[in-house]
This record gives sequence, structure tokens and C-alpha cells, in this order.
Amino acid sequence: MPLHFSVFITVSGQKGGVAKTCTSLHLASVWAEQGKAVCVVDADRNRSALAYGIRGELPFAVVPVEAAAKATRSADVVITDGQASSDEEELRHLAVGSDLVLLPTAPKARAVELTVELAQLLRHVGVAHAVLLVKVDLRQQRAAQDARQALHSFGIPVLDTEIPLLAAFDKAENQGIPVFAATDDRGRADTRRMVGWSAYQTVAKEIECLISKPSSAVSRINATLPLSA
Repeated sequence: MPLHFSVFITVSGQKGGVAKTCTSLHLASVWAEQGKAVCVVDADRNRSALAYGIRGELPFAVVPVEAAAKATRSADVVITDGQASSDEEELRHLAVGSDLVLLPTAPKARAVELTVELAQLLRHVGVAHAVLLVKVDLRQQRAAQDARQALHSFGIPVLDTEIPLLAAFDKAENQGIPVFAATDDRGRADTRRMVGWSAYQTVAKEIECLISKPSSAVSRINATLPLSA
């Protein structure tokens, strides 16, 4: 289901290192490839998205939050790379205008605990949200299954798609490019790059399905039901 309207997505988490920036920029890349006018707003104090973009070339604008008002005026899709925070008021200000807050979460016990806390805050302020499992080691699928089950037990929506743990993402970040263009030190294409790219393409489709539902239904959706349409 292609996007036919302006969409505002916030990617957030309680701590750094949860692939917020990677997720923000790759979702932006997917929609930019589809011909959408996309803008990424860097609202993180570390300015990770801006630093990523400066290293290379991305097919969309990355701007600091201070420049967002003008830069996002004509965008079809606005993705905010949010500040890692557990402050309720800060979260409210950041996410209140979002169609969806996406919570990247690694399949580790502490990461899941922090995401549960953040999801409860978002639920309290009435903001639609869903979890994306990231950095999933394909050799340790049990960890991802346990994380998914734990999140489901709290009634937290979890996307069906998982983002694999790949060195290609690190290479892409170092080069400032989307993962599908990642190369090694000799300029050879990373053999696993398309696995990561395909995963984000599928995530984008799931998000399109989610935001086509009434916003009140997204955060209350039965976690045992498939989230993709």
C-alpha cells in the first residue's frame, strides 16, 4: 500500500546504540527510492543522523531539529531521529505530532525492559507506537523469539519483520550511505548488504499498513495478530 499523504514518524528509545539512526535513515532511504519527498529531522543531542549524512551521500535531506519547520514544509514523509530519553514531558513534546513512534529494540533482556517502560509512557500520553526488533543474530533466533514474547505479554505491538545483525550496516554508516551500497575496504560490495536492505523495505511496508489504521488502534492492537496487511 503506497503512501498517499504526509506521514510523521518518530524513532525513539531510552538509550543510545539501539539503531535509532540506522532505522531512521534506512526507512527514509526506502521511501526516497520510491520517489517520495523525505526529510529526516535529527532531534538527538548527539547529532548522529547529521554526522552519518555528512560522511557520504543520502537521497534526502537531514536537518537539525532547529531547522525542521521550514525543511519539512513540502515533505511527504518526515522521520524524526529522536533523543534517547525516558522523560515523559520530553517524549510528549517529541512524539505528540507523530503518526507512529517506532521503538527499535535489541533482543536483550535489559533492552526489552527499557522498551516496556518507554511503551508504557507512550501509552500514558496517548501516542501510537510499535516495536522493531533490531540487531537480531540469525544464529540465535531464540533470543529474538523470547524478546517478542516478552513484549507481547505487555500488550506492546511488535512488527513482524526483524532487522538482522550485519557488518554491512557498520560499513554503510562509516561511508555515509544506505546499506545496499555498502562496500568493504577494497571497494567490493558487501555480500550481505541486500539482506539488510530488504528487511527495511519490508518494515516500510508494515508501517504503511499500520498508519493506515486509526491511530487509537495501533497502540492497542492485539499483539497475537499479524501487523502487516
